[in-house]
Amino acid sequence: MIEVHGLTKIYGALTAVRDVSFSAADGEVLGFLGPNGAGKTTTMRILAGSLGATKGTATVAGYEVHKHPKEVKRRLGYMPEFPPLYLSMDVRGYLNFAAKIKGVPGAKRTAAVDRALELCGLGAARKRVIGQLSKGYRQRVGLAQALVHEPKYLILDEPTSGLDPAQISDVRDVIKSLGGEHTVLLSTHILHEVTMTCDRVVIIDRGQIVAQDTEQKLAERVESERHVTVQLARPGEGCVDQLGRIDGVLGVQAVGDDRYRLDTGPNDLREIIAREVVDGGFGLIELREEVATLEDIYLRLVGAGAAGPAAGPEPSAPTGEGVAP
Repeated sequence: MIEVHGLTKIYGALTAVRDVSFSAADGEVLGFLGPNGAGKTTTMRILAGSLGATKGTATVAGYEVHKHPKEVKRRLGYMPEFPPLYLSMDVRGYLNFAAKIKGVPGAKRTAAVDRALELCGLGAARKRVIGQLSKGYRQRVGLAQALVHEPKYLILDEPTSGLDPAQISDVRDVIKSLGGEHTVLLSTHILHEVTMTCDRVVIIDRGQIVAQDTEQKLAERVESERHVTVQLARPGEGCVDQLGRIDGVLGVQAVGDDRYRLDTGPNDLREIIAREVVDGGFGLIELREEVATLEDIYLRLVGAGAAGPAAGPEPSAPTGEGVAP
């Protein structure tokens, strides 16, 4: 399990992360969702042991990161947003090197590299020089180095950043295949990525957690604002008043010459509305309920903090070649 309790990181006058707490259960793919500068990368760097926290604790497999960094790194694979690759090396040579410095015994190294190549779909590119690979394949190599020592826990920071749709789909499929066998913490600012890949989502904004749950349960948080849109064949004069008198309808708004949007609060009134419209002689052409999506929830939750103090952009990571911890 990955556990974070009261994590705070302060850079002078900037609080990048404030009192962040969440957990990822064994075998779970947890989405860490938030806009750029929300605190995602800072949190992940702390979990990976490459950055110290100002306050709070981060634990991986029962080991506190700041007290037992070597034990954590033995069990953890980390892929930063921009994987630090040696561009002059071929894929297999680089992964063999990564396996060596991550402590994979010589007798097991070849099998470990072969497994990482297969998982990440790099078999055909194993002899290619990394610097000659596309962005999508470099991302795969970055993911393979995070996997090569067969860690149970994976931290992936924006793994599909900068990829085209086909490459995103490929990398997403790899990540989904890791669930169950691995515990994955996946950061992204792309809503669709969470929907397609993750079991549960943590939403962070301006350095603070604003929600965490499954997509379905998060949707239930805004179901108190259900709306039904109806299209009528014969709306007639006074239609708004008549629709507003339907039991349970909180308000009615005309959204076109023959369309009306009914505020139904937390109740599912579709059957009642349909019956009243037909009995009233309005002629029902279409009835559609507006269902909250993750995007609706995300925009509501993130927008709710817009008036609060901004955490500011996250400090940039140093650039250059190297191997992630």
